[in-house]
Amino acid sequence: MPEEKSSGSEPAVKPRRRQARGERRIAQLLEAAAHVFCTTGYTAASTNSIAREAGVSPGTLYQFFPNKEAIAIELGDQLITRWRTTYGEAFTQTHLELPLDELLDAVLDPLIQFNYENPAFGVLMQGSDIPGKVTLEHESLHSSALTRVEEILSGYLPDAEEADIRRIVRTSFSIFKGGLDLILAAEPDERDAYTAELKTVLHRYLDPLIGHR
Repeated sequence: MPEEKSSGSEPAVKPRRRQARGERRIAQLLEAAAHVFCTTGYTAASTNSIAREAGVSPGTLYQFFPNKEAIAIELGDQLITRWRTTYGEAFTQTHLELPLDELLDAVLDPLIQFNYENPAFGVLMQGSDIPGKVTLEHESLHSSALTRVEEILSGYLPDAEEADIRRIVRTSFSIFKGGLDLILAAEPDERDAYTAELKTVLHRYLDPLIGHR
């Protein structure tokens, strides 16, 4: 009986171990893909280069992903999920009640940090040759972010026209995007200075509108 019980317990243990190993391997491959996409660009990347970066054979890679597009979609899904979480934590009600200068710190710092720590996010979200699923999910997320900020700004400017709110929000997003590109391209010892410049520009733009709410 003891032998039968031991034998019967093995199938319940081994699948969990195999699953854990598989998850670690997938994480390893996605990390390698992120590095390759950032180094060579998505178009020039290949499954062979991703496998080489991960230190595995192409055959091992194909056990988990059929092609480069599948890798990009999985990586894009994970990054978008993390970005959505970061964005939600940045735009909390507590942050929105802060003075404008503190509000900009509370909102912009985590968004900038996310992009700095996840450079593949920019590669996958901006490339024209990225799989359509990733592009559509990013467009949907961007659209919902614009809508959310428009709702927030409408609360501060209840008498403003809808078109004015939309223009202010899109202008602010464009300023942030341009500043973020400069920050990410800057040398490490210059990033803080570029971040301060971005906040200064946004503060000077928004302060006449909502700074004295």
